Amino acid sequence: MILLDGFKVANERNLALKVKIDELVKQNKRKPSLSIILVGNNPASLSYVKGKGKACELVGIEHKLYTLDENIEEKDLVNLIQKLNKDENVDGILLQLPIPKHLNDNMLIDLISKDKDADGFHVINQGNLYQKKETIKPATPKGIMSLLETYNINVSGMNAVIIGRSNIVGFPVARLLMDAGATITVCHTKTKDLSFHTKQADLLVVSAGRPMVVTKEMVKPGAVVVDVGVNRVDGKLVGDVDFEGIKEIASYLTPVPKGVGPMTINALLENTFELYQKHIDNL
Repeated sequence: MILLDGFKVANERNLALKVKIDELVKQNKRKPSLSIILVGNNPASLSYVKGKGKACELVGIEHKLYTLDENIEEKDLVNLIQKLNKDENVDGILLQLPIPKHLNDNMLIDLISKDKDADGFHVINQGNLYQKKETIKPATPKGIMSLLETYNINVSGMNAVIIGRSNIVGFPVARLLMDAGATITVCHTKTKDLSFHTKQADLLVVSAGRPMVVTKEMVKPGAVVVDVGVNRVDGKLVGDVDFEGIKEIASYLTPVPKGVGPMTINALLENTFELYQKHIDNL
């Protein structure tokens, strides 16, 4: 089994991005800028935005964190997003999910300008993705594809099974894999006999949000397994698959942590840089 080392690959890509940004700064261009909005004090979200902030500092992206009370009125959050949309020095905006239930996450995500949508969640950007048009790709699926490409894993002709159908991971990664030539099966909570489908998978992408959803018996020998899950069990971070069992039969396998997570952050930085380039080109 070969470990798909997202931590290593993300660091290499981040350093390459830093070189590009440093070169533009030498040409008297301003640095890219990312605004991160955090509502409430969810421990996982706090950890995620901290990691994103550190990564921004590494590559030379200016970032500002807006930490808002969990009881904030929706109109106040709307006003902040609209203000950032109008700020010409802000290239990317990220609303850290999940947000409190009294706030309309779909409306707020789509309120972010599609030209500042660093996460790639805006309905227009996702529509462009599904129509194979140029767009900002959702960060986690983009990171997964970058990881596979780095390890020279050609998905064309593969049977790819995705567990999870969210607009953040499941749907967009299915689209990207299909565009790359894979044959797609998307499984979810209503799927009957999940193991029947997973055993057919040359490539298995698991984003179920529950630990140990996939065990060794459910995986075809030699399969490539990408574990998107992050769960805390007995104080330890684990994914959605049985890593110890599956590592005995998989050809490639992502660890948790240091697998997909760092690649997601790298994709977010690359998205911000892509938006930044479009903004400075239009000046």
